[in-house]
Amino acid sequence: MLFTMQWIWIAFLCPTLAFAQEAPRPIPRDILPGIGQDDPRRTVDRRDMPWRALGRVQHELGGRCTGALISPRVVLTAAHCLVARRSGNLMQPGSLHFLLGYDRGSQVAHAQVTGYRLGDGYRSGPGSPPGADWAILTLDRDIAPPEATLPLLTTIPAARTPLMLAGYQQDRPEVLLADTQCRALGATITGLLLHDCAGTRGVSGGPVIVAQPGGGWAVAGVASRAAVEAALGFAVTAASISQALR
Repeated sequence: MLFTMQWIWIAFLCPTLAFAQEAPRPIPRDILPGIGQDDPRRTVDRRDMPWRALGRVQHELGGRCTGALISPRVVLTAAHCLVARRSGNLMQPGSLHFLLGYDRGSQVAHAQVTGYRLGDGYRSGPGSPPGADWAILTLDRDIAPPEATLPLLTTIPAARTPLMLAGYQQDRPEVLLADTQCRALGATITGLLLHDCAGTRGVSGGPVIVAQPGGGWAVAGVASRAAVEAALGFAVTAASISQALR
């Protein structure tokens, strides 16, 4: 989901922000839907962690987003990725597929979705709670070992924490692109993490990734909204998702 800088600054100055002290990185955009000549996104190797846990969520009507394995048969993505554009209705689980490690027409594994759970109160129309834009997809089988999945972070990253964001984005949907040099800017009381990671349509549902102190990686949030004029976006925090799943 994309939004404008006017909306960004309203949110950025909103008193519900717990901490947000630095302006986003401006990125000149030459031709949408790309990000422009100063694009910080790069292709990454799907064989390496944490990228090994990522894949493309797509449905039989042609829509697609990004998702991440949080266990061998469970995928985290954005709830709005499951909404059919024309009808505005939620897709049936059987029409959804997860392509692990997708790259230019091939994938490491493919599985069908058998069911899903959405954030509490999520609805496809206006008025949906911002922090409810997440979905947990259950697959028809295990498609990766536990060490090739990403755990949910149970705390909210502090401002300036280094982050990464990756996804299958509309300007290059056949490869996995990642901004590996971004950071947390702040958190809201509605369960959103403000970050300065670059992304465009298709990155929705992609994991905002953070390094763990003892080694390895974890999901700090799931991409929900991205800006169109700057490297800036909102993610539903993994901490709020983890709490809802208890």
